[in-house]
Amino acid sequence: MTRRAVVVGASSGIGLELARGLAAEGYELGLVARRLDLLEKVASELPTRTWVRTIDVSLSQEAIAGLSALLRDMDSVDLVVLCAGIGFLNRKLKWEYEEATIATNVEGFAACAGVAWAHFVTRGKGHLVGISSVAALRGGNQAPAYAASKAFVANYLEGLAAISHQRKLNITVTDIRPGFVDTPMTRGQKGMFWVARPEVAARQILRAIRCRKRVAYVTRRWSIIAAIMRILPHWLYRKL
Repeated sequence: MTRRAVVVGASSGIGLELARGLAAEGYELGLVARRLDLLEKVASELPTRTWVRTIDVSLSQEAIAGLSALLRDMDSVDLVVLCAGIGFLNRKLKWEYEEATIATNVEGFAACAGVAWAHFVTRGKGHLVGISSVAALRGGNQAPAYAASKAFVANYLEGLAAISHQRKLNITVTDIRPGFVDTPMTRGQKGMFWVARPEVAARQILRAIRCRKRVAYVTRRWSIIAAIMRILPHWLYRKL
């Protein structure tokens, strides 16, 4: 049976590598991003059937309409991976950066998740994957809106997982929490460690998808940092 997946944010970074990995596993793919030229280049390199849709996730109504149309075109989608996200170092709290982060990582994410959820409910099964972050666990003094937005993603996914369990829906919800990954968003930042190549991160994410994990840290050793972050008292955490 042919499997189909949609990757939102498929033109670069983790999303691009996930698209390549899913195609190698035989998935037919819906590719979503803002730039048509990049999407068409990705689609031309993949060995399986593809659908391409340009969507600006920061415009929530556009995201709802565009993703809904793509899912209708593809007819029956098994897996939706929401990779689109942005972040800025913004200790001065410039509103244009905070606003853009919230529009994409909060409003755009929730809009896309809702469309995918409705599709899976109608279909009777499915797998929704969202990319949050290790940063979701605590507030961040370098990028306050980014950490807060990823906390929203993580909590939203947990809520959807609870709904699925309580209603006995055949819908799996996976929260991927990466540490540092070498992508255009992180490149050049100081103080990073355990930086994973996007293809390495994608391999671990694909493994988590196959195992239908509820939460997965990428790379796996970031679970150690996560455990430490949870137990650090506020007075010590704020000094770091």
